[in-house]
Amino acid sequence: MAFVDSLAVMLLALGSSASLMAIYFIMAALQKKNIQNLVVPSLIFGMFDTVSGFIMAFAWPLPGAYNILFGDPMLFLGLILTSAAIMLYKNMDLRILSVPGFLFGIYVLIEGIGIVTIKGLESGFDQVIATSLYTFAGLSALFSPLMYANPKTHDGKYAYYFLAALLILTALVALIIGYSAIYGHLASPP
Repeated sequence: MAFVDSLAVMLLALGSSASLMAIYFIMAALQKKNIQNLVVPSLIFGMFDTVSGFIMAFAWPLPGAYNILFGDPMLFLGLILTSAAIMLYKNMDLRILSVPGFLFGIYVLIEGIGIVTIKGLESGFDQVIATSLYTFAGLSALFSPLMYANPKTHDGKYAYYFLAALLILTALVALIIGYSAIYGHLASPP
């Protein structure tokens, strides 16, 4: 059986998932009534992240560190995003998701430190861009308890905008890596 590298589409899904979360925070800060429109795309991308992260974490034939480095966070992100979609559909309070979000942030930041300190994981520009992705993603999750700020207040709006900005940066870096991976995969020999 041929080896199939689905990392590019996973990075595009990560960028899409981070974008959906950023849109949620912007819509909540602006008090938009149509926030329910995020349910279906969040559920679909959350399920994709969960399944692809699970497969990568437990069965993808990359060296162990890379399965842990990308598969585990995708799985955890998928679980959070799928939970958020279901909770949003049922009009439940999403703030409780900041608890696993905060713990997820610690995990991702530890992985980002590993990218820099463990010899041989990444080097050069790849190390810079990967560290940027893990830093922005980790900070987005680590600051998720800011969801407890009231978006109807001045300070609460800025807390939500801050989370949205971190998620937008995460999405941009994930998409840059994902788009360059597409080109790299197309250029590789068959």
